[in-house]
Amino acid sequence: MAALDTVINAPALPGLGRALVMAGKLGQKAAEDIFRKAQSGRTSFIAELTGSGVVSASDLAHTMSTAFAAPLLDLSAIDTQRLPKGLLDAKICQAYRIVVLSKRSNRLIVATADPSDQEAAEKIKFSTQMGVDWVIAEYDKLSKLVEASATTASEAMESIIGDDFEFDESTAEAASADSGDTGVSEVEDAPVVKFLHKMLLDAFSMRASDLHFEPYEHTYRVRFRVDGELREIASPPVAIKEKLASRIKVISKMDISEKRVPQDGKMKLKIGPDRVIDFRVSTLPTMFGEKIVIRILDPSSAKLGIDALGYEPIEKERLLNAVQRPYGMVLVTGPTGSGKTVSLYTCLNILNKPGVNISTAEDPAEINLPGVNQVSMNDKAGLTFSVALKAFLRQDPDIIMVGEIRDLETAEISIKAAQTGHLVLSTLHTNDAPATLTRLRNMGIAPFNIASSVILITAQRLARRLCPNCKAPADIPRETLLDAGFEEDDVDGSWTPFRPVGCSMCNSGYKGRVGIYQVMPITDEIQRIILRDGSALEIAEQAAKEGVKSLRGAGLQKVKTGMTSLEEILGCTNV
Repeated sequence: MAALDTVINAPALPGLGRALVMAGKLGQKAAEDIFRKAQSGRTSFIAELTGSGVVSASDLAHTMSTAFAAPLLDLSAIDTQRLPKGLLDAKICQAYRIVVLSKRSNRLIVATADPSDQEAAEKIKFSTQMGVDWVIAEYDKLSKLVEASATTASEAMESIIGDDFEFDESTAEAASADSGDTGVSEVEDAPVVKFLHKMLLDAFSMRASDLHFEPYEHTYRVRFRVDGELREIASPPVAIKEKLASRIKVISKMDISEKRVPQDGKMKLKIGPDRVIDFRVSTLPTMFGEKIVIRILDPSSAKLGIDALGYEPIEKERLLNAVQRPYGMVLVTGPTGSGKTVSLYTCLNILNKPGVNISTAEDPAEINLPGVNQVSMNDKAGLTFSVALKAFLRQDPDIIMVGEIRDLETAEISIKAAQTGHLVLSTLHTNDAPATLTRLRNMGIAPFNIASSVILITAQRLARRLCPNCKAPADIPRETLLDAGFEEDDVDGSWTPFRPVGCSMCNSGYKGRVGIYQVMPITDEIQRIILRDGSALEIAEQAAKEGVKSLRGAGLQKVKTGMTSLEEILGCTNV
């Protein structure tokens, strides 16, 4: 009772000091002396306390664990490389000496040495819109971990802010002169530069595929697409939009004075001494400024190998047999962002040998492949797909890759190349493999030319992959499985569907993505249907007889193997 009276009469002490006095670990006068010393030295009470040696970091942690009924954690026993990144601003972690351990639902599990710090709790809640559950750790170990994390982030940031961007100063000056404004001085605004670099670094560390910078009337929003899902990351001041757009346009070699029409560009970023990441940049004029989308193009993705893409053994065999043939056309189809480019580059990587001449026409060339002659389209200069293809045919090619067949002329030249001894790889935007053939027919290609040139079509989607660390068995009724497309033989109880849970190592129960493929070889029977101008439905029925799974069927196979969830497949495929 006396201890309690003492605490009440010392309102100036922070919560940690009062807790230690109540626990009998520190005298009232000693606590007040340490508090005054901390104030005069402009340090924290806990830093002064542990630095003075009055209470050891270990004793303090045990006392706080008991006083606040919070679990005690030995930081030396955890793998710091597996701690989640990007959940909380590093400045907050450094200021309050805290480390985020994991995320559970809408709450963060945070390690601290001072669970009485209400200011830290409020900062976390305001910054993340999530609740906080404290875990107690020793202050000295916590400080070392926070400092190590801050140093790593600082080094990474400096590596970006240095000469990592392939930035041409003469381009900036020319753009500035053309625009007739402050130009370089605007785009070199330090806070804007650092903000952009931080966003690029965060996007890469979070394995994002795209960054969206979106201006509105009174707000500005930055979103990342992570595992196919857009997530809001930051809301910088709306005043930043002009300078940020100018900075991005200069390093992407665009015209900073042109704000009325869309523009495309590219930039590079070094991640370490031997790794370079390319970014494809697109601007779009909107009502309140230019929306900018940056696509991350990681060259290593093209070198993962076909096994890493998620093909089933029979699908892989069909695709490899097709691309090893000396001539014909292989088409990859699917919506934007379904991984078509990575599939094509993976095939090119397999075919890229010293004795083979490969030429590609792309808009733009996305991933650099040494040994492949890559040509980026330039409509303003008159370099279109059809012009490039005509030139390729005079360059003694063995393999031609066309980024996308968009019009009749490009389709006709591609088919002619496939019929005259070249292997042609290309993409189309259709819903599935059978619809691709009727799409070519609707473009004006004669049935005979389609049947004699196309040898295989791959339709694909990307589904989020379940996190192996936290996925859990799902109790799904038999009727629901049958409605989704499973056969009676499939729901015999011999396998277990899984559902997402969510942990510190994933995004809401998912981590990464896996491809879903419908690989359809053009057999003699399908050729006959094409020649008699049959419908996509007839082609699909014949393909099914020949063992070709639909996209839904291929997705359900991934559900059976536990790679993804049923709701994810239902969301990205049709029956």
